[in-house]
Order: sequence, then C-alpha cells, then structure tokens
Amino acid sequence: MKRVSLVTVRKRLVAVFLLSAIIFSIIIIRLGYVQFFLSDFLVADAEESWSRDIIFEPERGKILDTTGEVLVGNVSAPSVMVVPRQVKKPKEVARHLAEILDMPLEKSYTHVTKNASIERIFPEGIKISVEQAKKIQSLRMDGVYIAQDSKRYYPNGAFLSHVLGFTGIDSQGLMGLEAFYDERLSGDPGYLSFYSDAKGKRMPDKADVYEPPEDGMDLQLTIDHRVQTIIERELDIAVSKYEPDGAIAIALYPDTGEVAGMASRPNFHPENYQKVDQSVYNRNLPVWSTYEPGSTFKIITLAAALEEGLVDLHDDHFHDSGSVKVGGATLRCWKRGGHGSQTYLEVVQNSCNPGFVNLGERLGKEKLFGYIEDFGFGQKTGIDLQGEGKGILFKPENVGPVELATTAFGQGVSVTPIQQVMAVAAAVNGGYLYEPYIQKGWLDPVTGEVVEQNEPNLKRRIISEETSKQVRQALESVVAKGTGRGAYVEGYRVGGKTGTAQKVGKDGKYMSDNHIVSFIGFAPADDPELVVYLAIDNPKNTVQFGGVVAAPIVGNIMGDSLRAMGVKPRENGLEKKYAWPEQPLVKVPDMVGMSKEKLQTYLVDLELEVSGSGDKIIQQAPAPGVKVEMGSTVRIYLGE
Repeated sequence: MKRVSLVTVRKRLVAVFLLSAIIFSIIIIRLGYVQFFLSDFLVADAEESWSRDIIFEPERGKILDTTGEVLVGNVSAPSVMVVPRQVKKPKEVARHLAEILDMPLEKSYTHVTKNASIERIFPEGIKISVEQAKKIQSLRMDGVYIAQDSKRYYPNGAFLSHVLGFTGIDSQGLMGLEAFYDERLSGDPGYLSFYSDAKGKRMPDKADVYEPPEDGMDLQLTIDHRVQTIIERELDIAVSKYEPDGAIAIALYPDTGEVAGMASRPNFHPENYQKVDQSVYNRNLPVWSTYEPGSTFKIITLAAALEEGLVDLHDDHFHDSGSVKVGGATLRCWKRGGHGSQTYLEVVQNSCNPGFVNLGERLGKEKLFGYIEDFGFGQKTGIDLQGEGKGILFKPENVGPVELATTAFGQGVSVTPIQQVMAVAAAVNGGYLYEPYIQKGWLDPVTGEVVEQNEPNLKRRIISEETSKQVRQALESVVAKGTGRGAYVEGYRVGGKTGTAQKVGKDGKYMSDNHIVSFIGFAPADDPELVVYLAIDNPKNTVQFGGVVAAPIVGNIMGDSLRAMGVKPRENGLEKKYAWPEQPLVKVPDMVGMSKEKLQTYLVDLELEVSGSGDKIIQQAPAPGVKVEMGSTVRIYLGE
C-alpha cells in the first residue's frame, strides 16, 4: 500500500482551501453586486411581472372659439376591462356583460376566459354610457373593472364640422383640427397598478399604485362663434332656396390672417360621421377645392395695373363693343352689345371682360403672372388645416396672347377659395400678404391661462397703400353702383366684386347653365375689418350670376357680423344707385315734439302706428335718421 506523505496532504488541503476561498469570494462578490447594483432592476422586474395595469385615458383638450365659447368638449364615457384569472364565475359574468353591453354571449365568454393578464372588451366595452357603467359596478363581479374615460361632445352639432373634424373610438384625431393638432390635444394616459400572483389573484399585502393621467391642452381658435353662426345660417338658407351642388363661405380678418368663420355644404355631424359618404367629411372645400374664380380674380389684375401706373380709373376710357379679338379668338363681354364708352372705374363697376383684357395686355405676361404669384396663387397658403390645394396656373412657356387675356379676367386659371380670400385681403389692407391661421393659442386645461400664443405671419408686401386705397374705392363703387349692389349694407361702407365662372365638364369643355357664382366683399371700405367670400355651385331655379345669388348673401353675412363685432356704421359712404325694381330706402324723420296734426305729412312713404293720448309726439321707433324700406311701420307715442 502506497503511503502519502504529510507534506502532500498539507499541499492538497491548502489547494482545497484556496479553491473554496476563491469560489466563496466569487459568490460573495456576486451577491454584493446583485444586492447593491441589480436590486432596483430586479425588484422592478419582479413587480412588473406581478403588476396588472388598468389604463386611465386623459381628458382630451377642449376646443374653444376666440371668445372662450366651447366648440368641442368631453362627456364621461367609461370603458370595461377584465382580468380573466380573477373571474370566479365566468359563465355568469359573461352573461351579465353580454346583456349590459348588448353583445353576443359567445363573444363575451371569449373575453372573460381569454388567456391574458388584462382584456379590453372591444368595441362594445369602450366608451360606454354612465348608466351601463353603473349597472356593471352594482354587480360587483370579481375581475371586472371600470376605467374612467371620455368621448368628444359637439354642443353645436354640425357647426364648423369640416374645420373641427372628429375622433375615432380610441380618441385619436382622424380629420380636421382634431387630426392636425392630435398630439397636443391628446395628453398622456395614467394607470392604476395592482399586484397579483402567478394565478392572477390579488396580493393583499401590496398596495395599489395610481398614476393620474395628464390631460391634453385646450385649443383656442380664431373662429368667432357669432360670425360662424351667421355664416351657417346663410348657407342653410341658400341651400334651401337654390338647391346647389355645393356652397362655401370664409370670413377673415384682413390685418392678421385670422379666420373668423369657415363653412361648406354639404356638411355633417362630427359624432355621426360614419352615416355620411366619405367624400362629404373628407374634403374641407374652402381649402381643398380648386376652380376658375371668374370675375373676382379681376381684383388682382386691377391692383397690378394700378401699382404699375398703367391706368387712371377716372381719366382713362375704354370702348366696349361687346367682344374683343385676341390671337384669333373672340372673347365676349357678359353684356350683349357691350357697355360702350366707359371710364376704367366703370369697367370695374360693370365687370367688363374686354376692359380687363386690355389691362392684361398693358401689363404683359411677365408682370401679370409675377403679381399673380406674389399674391400667393399657385402655392399653398400654409393654413393649419389638412388637405390644402395649390390651384393650377398656366406654365409660362404655355402663355400666349389668349391665355394672357383670359387670365386677366379670371378664366383658364384654377384657385382655392382660401387663396382668393388672402389675395383680396392683401389688395385691400395696404398690400400685406399674411399667412392664414385658425389656431389662436394653447391654454392650460386646469387654470385656463394662455401657455402659447400664435402671432400673425406677414409673408411680404405686394402693393403700396395708395394702390390699395384706389382698389378699395373702386370696389366700393362696385357695390354702390355696379354689379355688386346686392351686397350693399345700409350704414356700412362695403366693397366687393362679383364672380360668375363656367364649370368644366369631364370632357374638358365648358358646361352650359352650370356655373359657380361668387362674391367677395370687405367692410368698412375705408378701413377693412372683415373680408367675406362666398361661392354657390350651380344654384337652381335662378339666373346664375354672382350679383344676383351670392352678393345679397354676403351682404347679410357682412351686416350682421359687423354689428356682432361691434363695428360702428359709417356715415360717409357712397349712396347706392338703385335699379328697377329696387326701391330706395326712406330716412325716418325726427317727429319727436311734433303735433299729431302734422302726422298726415308722413303717411306717403311710411306707415304709422300710434299709441298713447295727447297732442305731442314724445317717443318714436325706429330712431330719427335710420333708413327703412318704403312702407315700413314707424311706431310713435303721444303724450302731453
């Protein structure tokens, strides 16, 4: 038998001891590393595996008008969530949920028994009514939770629908401002975390963790609900009266580019957008649609010619025979036989096509199209709405004498309504082209304080103040004495221009008896505070002229809006030139203090309604100086 020496044994013991010490040291170091460096991570990882989160959606930011009126708000709409492993009686729970949520029993049972940590009942359990939520809570079913949520509420129905847009069932913005500013309106979700074991049972010794949601910011618009209400009313009346294929209107503050109102027809209710054709809600016509502007485009030609010093509206004359030949083509005036000899101010008043052809020829291709580009045509305005169009202009190499001539009076080019409004605003505000916008600012949802304010963005100046003044005066005469008399508003100085444009059919040819009639107006004419554009697509049962159909509607919008805005009437405006069968208005005389024997003098043009007893007139309505239609009733009160 081989004997092992004591030295050898000692060496082996030392080796074993050293090896054990090394292994033990590694274990100690590892435990220390886990304890001091990985503990937070491992605890968080363990808690995550134990925790179950119930999401609490944030309140979406409200949308307000410029005065603080709520245009889009929120109403409570809770959602149902199920933790399947906590459900003790799945068949009973499934039956109750199916009855309350009006869903098939089989689908409800699938949700309740699904192998998932938390199950959302979609879509029947999303954004349910408060009554449904109370019924579910009253049953106290294990594993069934109600998460607070909300849905959009539009207090004014279809009011401003294309601009506001709508959200989906998950509260995500899908169209309009809801989509354009979705990120800032949405906010950040919160949650309630509870802890459960591997079998899904709640761990009573672990406290729940609640992280509140952060609500979205409130969006304040430049829209004035008073102006918008007037626009909506007038469009509804126009649709009822003329049964058009479509209609649009825009109201804008010319000195800033802020949009005061915008609407189109047909429209829709944002809460029920699924019930209308996609083409109705997916096209915000004032910024999306493009068409030939017709005579409203003549304002650009006029401004360019005046800025270049090529015409004197009072001293220069033009003879209109009814047509003009250009490049082998005959371009006709709307008035058969023409207007004869006119000053160029009368050319503007009469919307004479040959006269504007002459102005276009004086300008030439480079200058006319240079001004058209400077006024913003052929490019997006930059308004904060989806789907803006650019319009269509002739390419410079394709512009010949005929194209130059037709462009000068608004035919052969295609523009968007928002381009037209901004260009005319620049022509009458002193020559300043602004970027239009609807977002006025962002407000704190709790305090209502302004967090961020939008400011006007001036792009460039195009014409001088003197030229702009001449444009305003010429367009005021159009409303007082020319084709735009329908837009005349007693007491206010209104300027504007009519437009009647033929529509192009699918075959590329102009359609007969199918026009887009329009009018663009501004007031007060000496210092414009509001620009209004209206276009009616193919009005029925009427003469299709902008002066007949569109101008009176703009007059109604302008007059009521100015009064709502608190704009004071002007006394020094041009008197309206009346044409048959129009009747001039009668100024109410001052009758206070008169004796009743003299009343017979005023029975010719006015009806009198007399009350009270006595020999003298002590009160009257309307007040002295107010102009009323012939035959209107004036109420007077007699006393001593």
